[in-house]
Amino acid sequence: MANLETTYLGLKLKNPVVVSSSGLTNSVDKIKKLEEAGAGAVVLKSLFEEQINHEINHEIKTGHGFDYPEAVDYIRGYTRDHSVASYLQLIREAKAAAGIPVIASINCFSADEWVNFAQEIQDAGADAIELNVFRVNIDKNSAAEDYEQLYFDIAEMVNKVITIPVSMKIGPYFSNLVKMVDRFSVSGVKGVVLFNRFYEPDIDIYTLQLKSAEVFSTPADIRQSLRWVAITSSKVKNIDIAASTGIHDGAAIVKQILAGAQVGQVCSAVYKNGPSVITRMIDFIEKWMTEKNFSTLADFRGKMGYRSIKNPVMYERAQFMKYFSNFE
Repeated sequence: MANLETTYLGLKLKNPVVVSSSGLTNSVDKIKKLEEAGAGAVVLKSLFEEQINHEINHEIKTGHGFDYPEAVDYIRGYTRDHSVASYLQLIREAKAAAGIPVIASINCFSADEWVNFAQEIQDAGADAIELNVFRVNIDKNSAAEDYEQLYFDIAEMVNKVITIPVSMKIGPYFSNLVKMVDRFSVSGVKGVVLFNRFYEPDIDIYTLQLKSAEVFSTPADIRQSLRWVAITSSKVKNIDIAASTGIHDGAAIVKQILAGAQVGQVCSAVYKNGPSVITRMIDFIEKWMTEKNFSTLADFRGKMGYRSIKNPVMYERAQFMKYFSNFE
């Protein structure tokens, strides 16, 4: 029988299916259902710096008697403490109820705001912390290095105050993604998640209003992460790679492991089909491994990675000329 056990961030998982940070993981009841469906681990819904700051500003704006700086400072402190306390309680309850690794998630955009909470998250029992970092750089005079340094500053400051593993959930928007992952690998970061699915704006041409674009991924979205999982896993060692975005079935998990991923993070597929899709993913992986005579995930992990195939330039190709040359 195929053995689906794997490790991620030094944690032992019964299989490579990880439910990513979302509303799917914001309560103990939901987490237990995900575990029952077979999930190997869960990443808790993120503690959002932006959301807490919004709540603080709302309280200050709508409150009364905040004419004194001391009152404003009190509201800021209380709101932060209340949000963090609720999150810590979720960690404790999830760890008590579930038998799978529970990874906390922090969504931040400043380097110093969240260090104070990292130790508390560790003390609450989280098995690891995923730092979900993204900042839209709109300053035409800023240097790319300054923008990228923010990621390393956050990782370094958090790593100084905790001993549990830290992973970075990032987007693809870097001039040299391989270099970024390599720097993470030597800076104490244990894993990277490729890629974050960010909020994207859309325009309603009838109301002339900005709105949110489609929030769920599609199976076609796997293509970008598949390319970079294959390249980075071959070129950067000593760091675990979690593939994310576009994983909607067991075949997608198999593809990402063939490319070199340790695990695959799922979200949209579970929203659309319920936790039972996790069970079907696991069943598919087991059946496929049996048909291919693979006993463990390690037997085929990276088998189709950048360094493992005869023509790795296929992962580098950026143009369609070769494919469309006959359709002039």
